[in-house]
Amino acid sequence: MKTINYARFILVAVLCCAQLAVAQQRKSGLTGAAFLKVGVGAKAIGMGSAVTAATQDVNQMFWNPAGIALKDESMQASFSYNKWIADLGHNAAAVSYNWEGIGTIGIGFIQLGITGIAADRDIPLDPALKPFQVETNTGATYDYSDMAVQLSYGRYVIENLSLGATLKYVSQTIDGQSVSAVAFDFGSVYHIGVMDWTIAARFNNLGSDMKYYDIAFGLPLSFSIGMALAPWSAGDSKLMVAIDAVKPQDGPQYFFSGAEYSFMNMVSVRGGWKLNYSGTDDGGTTARSAINTTIEGLSAGAGFATSMAGYNLRLDYSYTQMDLIDAAHRITVSVGMK
Repeated sequence: MKTINYARFILVAVLCCAQLAVAQQRKSGLTGAAFLKVGVGAKAIGMGSAVTAATQDVNQMFWNPAGIALKDESMQASFSYNKWIADLGHNAAAVSYNWEGIGTIGIGFIQLGITGIAADRDIPLDPALKPFQVETNTGATYDYSDMAVQLSYGRYVIENLSLGATLKYVSQTIDGQSVSAVAFDFGSVYHIGVMDWTIAARFNNLGSDMKYYDIAFGLPLSFSIGMALAPWSAGDSKLMVAIDAVKPQDGPQYFFSGAEYSFMNMVSVRGGWKLNYSGTDDGGTTARSAINTTIEGLSAGAGFATSMAGYNLRLDYSYTQMDLIDAAHRITVSVGMK
């Protein structure tokens, strides 16, 4: 009965928050801190980002903080490198520790940026206009950097239900101009029990606006629900499938799907697909000009895990197909302590 009451409470809370998210919907392209949309972790990306219902993984603090709650390990740490588009470097690190009777607390960091971008300065020729010039830098190049630092907490409030929350500080710096914001993530994961079946929900990037030159941009708020289950297992080998429905405030409904086959808890292969996750590239200015579609659809990956001296070690790789632009490659190294 207690479990049913908890499940009802989570369902009502999720539905109420979903209505709030819809009410706050904005037009596409009007949100800032777009780097928060870039997924973290090769394992998650290899499964098509369908990880709302994933559990016991430190990288879940970047997705669903309820998923960082640990049962089988006392500590986890992870570092991820992403060779992102346009020569952007995207790095993330996370560590979590499980305090018995308190819950799992984690700290995470994300950084994305590039240096030496050629600058096209708009400098007035008339000295009388200089007091009205917003831009004061005169260098031939400029740098761009995004950063997020976050503190996450997850706990099993009952045996089958974990809840989590994340507090994050977000900043962007472009050509020496910096803005910042504070945001929250909230999530829940419920274990049904049959075939490792889990259902989950999460809110991401609920927070304050960022403002450049008196123009405010909201953070990329999104709401997701997901489920995962293992339809087949034999000993230490199993097949896991997952699906997410994601509604961002600045875009259409997305559907993420993925699968992972794990052999003897050592070798894993993964694949995923994102449905309706696309943009457009206008090929010209006339009615006859082609309009090409950019799609981040297919993803694939693999992982290797082993244990030694009381530590669990894991290496993961993922590949993401991107039409019109270069594919993305991610590598994640993780360690866990029993």
